[in-house]
Amino acid sequence: MLFGFKLPARASTVDIKNLDDLLLLDNALWSFDTSIVTEERTARRILSILLTHRRRARHGGECFSEHCPDCLRPHLDQVVQQVRDGRPVELSLPAFPAKSPNRNKVLGPLPDKAEEIAVRFLAGLCDQISAVYEPGARITICADGRVFADLIGVPDAHVSAYQRAMARLVAREAPDALRLFTLDDAAAGLCPDQLRRDLDSRYSESLEQLRAEIRANENTRATYLGIVRFLVEDRLGPDYQGTRSALQRESRDRAYGVVARSRAWGRLVGDRFPHAVRLSIHPQPCGSAKLGILLGGGADSWLTPWHSVAVQGGGRFQLMKRAEAERLGAVLVLDRGRPSHFVLTNSCT
Repeated sequence: MLFGFKLPARASTVDIKNLDDLLLLDNALWSFDTSIVTEERTARRILSILLTHRRRARHGGECFSEHCPDCLRPHLDQVVQQVRDGRPVELSLPAFPAKSPNRNKVLGPLPDKAEEIAVRFLAGLCDQISAVYEPGARITICADGRVFADLIGVPDAHVSAYQRAMARLVAREAPDALRLFTLDDAAAGLCPDQLRRDLDSRYSESLEQLRAEIRANENTRATYLGIVRFLVEDRLGPDYQGTRSALQRESRDRAYGVVARSRAWGRLVGDRFPHAVRLSIHPQPCGSAKLGILLGGGADSWLTPWHSVAVQGGGRFQLMKRAEAERLGAVLVLDRGRPSHFVLTNSCT
């Protein structure tokens, strides 16, 4: 009797050897199945960490669980494969374009404490993943200021200065966890206008298709309207001379270009980083091909470091528009002679 099976009375040595081979094969298959289960469990834990910091839409109807199977499904196989290979999990995040041109929102054209906090948050996110998966994760920040400069009213010189400063910040704060990729890296040697023309010709969809989708799709329309709002706010700075209604009409037209260019950039990034889980600074619906993610502990679904300032108070930092910080009486802090952030003192209300 062997494991509940009775051998024939005249079983040969060959018969027994064949049975031993079957038992070895069964053990190997059991180990393989266990490995698959472990890899998937690890991948789910990694994705759950990302979903914990999800950027949620303001309107209702989206999922609120970090274990939602519909939210995990589009990314699970990709992460499982990287876990199986023992590689750091690749993540790509189009973000950090340039500072808003509206000085009622920001301190100036260069990264400051707001970006520093966001970079540290992303590095901490990679640390959280390392705690459940030893190879960890690496986020490629796909800085897209060059992509949008002509549409958002930011000079290319400001974009270049911002990108250089961001590269220094990433190298200082998180050289192992983060890296920077820009449109300049995609086709070195071309002028900014040519870079954008090439991006449009290779990756953009028709404006007619985009308009139809915005009319028909609630989530796309919400993104479009959010961009319109930002374009209006960014131009309504202290130097703006026109009417608000004219600015709104212009911003609605430019917002189509921003959405189209954003998608074109996403396709280029997808080609460059085909194995990366795609992150987004915009809220994403449940089950989307991208995961919307916050850049800090705040709850605002739209406020970003490049549209705001960092304000310290009550033992923590929060993001708010510069005009709001000044209205509260916050004190400006300099770092090596440059504006860095604000501090709310006890006398501030």
